[in-house]
Amino acid sequence: MSNSSPKRGATLRRMLRFVAPYRFSLILSLLTGAVSVAALMYIPVLIGRAVDMIAGKGRVDFAGVAGILVRIAVAVAVSAVLQWIMTVLNNRMTYNVVRDMRRQAFGTIQELPVSYIDSRRHGTVVSRVISDADVISDGLLLGFSQLFSGVMTVAVTLVFMIRINPVLAAVVAVLTPLSLFVSRFVASRTYGYFRKQAEVREEETAFAEEIVSSQKTVKAFSMENECRERFSEVNGRLEKATVRAVFFSSLVNPSTRFVNGIVYAAVALIGSLIALGDVPAGALTVGGLSSFLSYANQYTKPFNEISGVISELQNAIACAARLFELIDSERETDSPDGDFPREVKGDVDFCDLSFSYSKDKPLLTGVDLSVRAGQQIAIVGPTGCGKTTLINLLMRFYEPDEGKITLDGEDIRNIPRHRLRSNYGMVLQDTWLKNATVRDNIALGKPDATDGEIVAAAEAVHAHNFIKRLPDGYNTILGEDGGSLSAGQKQLISVARVMLCLPPMLILDEATSSIDTRTEMEIQASFARLTKGRTSFIVAHRLSTVRGADRIIVMRDGNIVESGTHRELLEAGGFYRHLYDSQFAH
Repeated sequence: MSNSSPKRGATLRRMLRFVAPYRFSLILSLLTGAVSVAALMYIPVLIGRAVDMIAGKGRVDFAGVAGILVRIAVAVAVSAVLQWIMTVLNNRMTYNVVRDMRRQAFGTIQELPVSYIDSRRHGTVVSRVISDADVISDGLLLGFSQLFSGVMTVAVTLVFMIRINPVLAAVVAVLTPLSLFVSRFVASRTYGYFRKQAEVREEETAFAEEIVSSQKTVKAFSMENECRERFSEVNGRLEKATVRAVFFSSLVNPSTRFVNGIVYAAVALIGSLIALGDVPAGALTVGGLSSFLSYANQYTKPFNEISGVISELQNAIACAARLFELIDSERETDSPDGDFPREVKGDVDFCDLSFSYSKDKPLLTGVDLSVRAGQQIAIVGPTGCGKTTLINLLMRFYEPDEGKITLDGEDIRNIPRHRLRSNYGMVLQDTWLKNATVRDNIALGKPDATDGEIVAAAEAVHAHNFIKRLPDGYNTILGEDGGSLSAGQKQLISVARVMLCLPPMLILDEATSSIDTRTEMEIQASFARLTKGRTSFIVAHRLSTVRGADRIIVMRDGNIVESGTHRELLEAGGFYRHLYDSQFAH
């Protein structure tokens, strides 16, 4: 606990720094809350005076009571209006703070290296940005509303009680804080449980996202029961963590209510004795005692609310700590935007390149490759040989461990990533389509493209016909990841996207893997036009798609083992010939 307390304090201070831009709203909220509480706390004084006006037989002051009722009505109205203003201010502050946290977290995700995203389940990252931020907003909202008003109520009621009877006020002031000690003792033990709850909830969110996104695979392999059992196991652990956190946090309220009940009974007893004159502690009328008991009750209530707020804040702080861990993750460093020309020729050189995803498992070792501008380079080899890794390094998704890659003689590590990537058009085997119209998806890299340009790009890759058959043609809104489109149709839209932009260099990583052979043959002419005069890297398993390449690079176990044209490699009878025969032998 001693180590977690400073960490909780640092997290809370950091949360409060997000509140700083809204200090004006905070001050206004405090002022309206203070006046609202003061107006509400003035009512018991008026009630006490009214009681004294009707306490004697035959001495009822009806005119005085009527005047007091009017003043009570005004005090209630003022308090209600100010309470509403304070609630609006608190809501606005809370949701602005959480919006800023989410914005900063999402901005961090955009700046994180690809290795961070690749090494974590996507659902866990989403859980921190969405679910944890929701918990933070709940905790802050309670903090801004109940905590502020509770503290103000305690301060104002204490002032009124001292004015009525200082001795009784001292009794209340001495005994009531016992409830705070009780709540603090319990709350200090709930932080760990709430953090465990947040961790398991993150795991459950990630698992649910994983299963929902792969339902076809789950059903194809009849894994429904296994998924239910796995989910039940995680859900069971979440239940245990939640029950423990809620159980210990729920001890706060009854504990403080017990202490406050004792305080109220003590005040009632001592106050009655003072009013009867049995205890010499100043004058106290029946109306004064009535007012004091009302204040004593009002004084103890905030301690119950504050204790509940503290429990919620423990949960919010635990979630905030996890969100800040994401925000504090090491970002990608980029090169300054120097004098590298915007127009590139396309000469690419891999110089003694070595790389591994895991330090104990080398992948690429001493790779040397020179590509001249306008060449079409095919990269082939068995699964896991390092083909896609070369592309990852070429795009600076990862940085080499040793060696370098140069573009037109400039080390790409000296070129800002956005400048480097703007010179490449990339089509991957795993397509990505956003939830938007077909037109918007094709125009992703060129938002200002005309309808004619979009249609021409779709026709060039033979996607126009199937797009016209969609319910709204190019205005059809695609669902998440392409909705009901086939894998081949999604890939054609991705190819059309690149066809529209016509960048100086191309990367086609299994760009036609999901397209049928006939359509693939039809778009080869389009690819030929697309790649003509452009430096192109084509990664393929299907060797029929690379026969026309200027040069074929054959990789095996992270090394380039052969290089040449299709005819040269077949005549050499090496590893490429073995791969070719395994695909086309009858």
